[in-house]
Amino acid sequence: MVHLNRTITRHLYWTNCLYIGPVDSQRSRRAPRGADLLQLDPSAAPARGLTTWLAGMLRAGIRDGRLRPGTALPATRVLAGDLGVSRGVIVEAYQRLRDEGLISARSGAGTRVLPGGAPGTVLAGTVLAGTPDGEPGPGGPAASVLTLPRRWRAHAEIDLSPGVPDLSAFPRAAWLRAERAVLAQATAADLGYGDPRGSEQLRTKLADWLARTRGLRTSADTIIVVAGVAQALALLAQVLRARGKTRIAVEDPGSRGAHEELVHWGLDPVPVPVDDEGLRVADLVRSGVPTAVLTPAHQFPTGVVLGPERRRDLLNWAAAGGLVIEDDYDAEFRYDRAPVPALHASAPGRIAYAGSVSKTLAPGMRLGWLVPPPWLHADIVAAKHASDLGTPALPQLVLAHLIAAGDLEHHIRLVRNRQRRRRDALLAGLREHLPRACIQGIPAGLHLLVTLPGLAGRLDDTDLARRIQQAGVLAHALSWHRERAGPPGLVLGYAAHTPDELREAARRIARAVHDLSP
Repeated sequence: MVHLNRTITRHLYWTNCLYIGPVDSQRSRRAPRGADLLQLDPSAAPARGLTTWLAGMLRAGIRDGRLRPGTALPATRVLAGDLGVSRGVIVEAYQRLRDEGLISARSGAGTRVLPGGAPGTVLAGTVLAGTPDGEPGPGGPAASVLTLPRRWRAHAEIDLSPGVPDLSAFPRAAWLRAERAVLAQATAADLGYGDPRGSEQLRTKLADWLARTRGLRTSADTIIVVAGVAQALALLAQVLRARGKTRIAVEDPGSRGAHEELVHWGLDPVPVPVDDEGLRVADLVRSGVPTAVLTPAHQFPTGVVLGPERRRDLLNWAAAGGLVIEDDYDAEFRYDRAPVPALHASAPGRIAYAGSVSKTLAPGMRLGWLVPPPWLHADIVAAKHASDLGTPALPQLVLAHLIAAGDLEHHIRLVRNRQRRRRDALLAGLREHLPRACIQGIPAGLHLLVTLPGLAGRLDDTDLARRIQQAGVLAHALSWHRERAGPPGLVLGYAAHTPDELREAARRIARAVHDLSP
């Protein structure tokens, strides 16, 4: 009897285990999972987009202030356990946010939210101002103000304006370290009015930097530190106008911002066509204009490089008495092609070279450089002194320190890798949703040019830009940046947005194109 009872008991025990065990396991798998962090609920995620969903939720929490700067995020294993997902999902989501400059991960300090992701980042870096007639007057590489209708600002969820860098990537820690070092070493004289050409320390470092990265043969004595390329153009325009040279050739299509800057200072821009080899130098020669503004390393907005034969023709034109103003904007960002040396090295006596940190660091730094030909140097220095007595001293010293320490090059490499991923995301989205579009400017820069040749004559790109804006995406119509008629197109900057946002932008753009297509 005892044996029978033990047998029954054993039978019931294993029966219960076999029955209850699986039920408990099923309940465990089916029980609601979630995390206290932002009340994350993975059941709301799409079946095949868990990483994208998680990255988006964390990004939204940072931008709306729920996750403040300095907030520690859960360890990847902990959050994976809370959500009941693979740790790889958490690792990948965190990696995306690190790439966007929203969080940092350090050994011993964990993963924390960085400053700079506060509300308003969607349109950060773009200055919007209404024009009298309410029509857009966009900027370009050298633009100091991007004039777009104020009514657009409230509706653009994703701002794809060209020329807007990834401001969240600004190297705050490196800048702070450099600033502390500079303040500890700077003399009283360093903080005075000083040389209107700029800090000798910065000009010396810039001479080495430009020789190493852009092929310039220059020295500290020839460089003038300016408040961005916009001021370089302003100073050149004033000096040229004083010498009676009021006509100046500009690329067409080209930078609307540079065009408006030159007009403001009393010059008369003459459009010269651009094709797949860059500026058509033969047309420049026929125009009889003595000065030309170019973006030869990465033409704005087409993205083409000035071809070898065109370079030779342009240098011959300059040797015969012409002046080239070389705007070397965003030359640092190249992905699928070899670097293109600056024109300046080939004819320093006939080329005024201009560059800035607006795309590598931030346009708000207002730091740039101008290397004018010797016969213009004294007049440019005098105009600079009359304009502002000189560029602020402290930022110059900090930039010199960043260059000397290698921090600037390190930062550019990091940002270049991030921008490549963003370029790839926008390109993939456009190819998926607009397979018949022609996409230019892929190998380098911070924007793409999308043309729609099959819709030429049937589609107005300004109307298209308005429709896209109504869908929550701010894009530039190609016609805003040119004087002559041409196929409809869009200029799309990708530097300031995440891959997920860029893929969504491509989807909305394609929908607007299809809706407007006959």
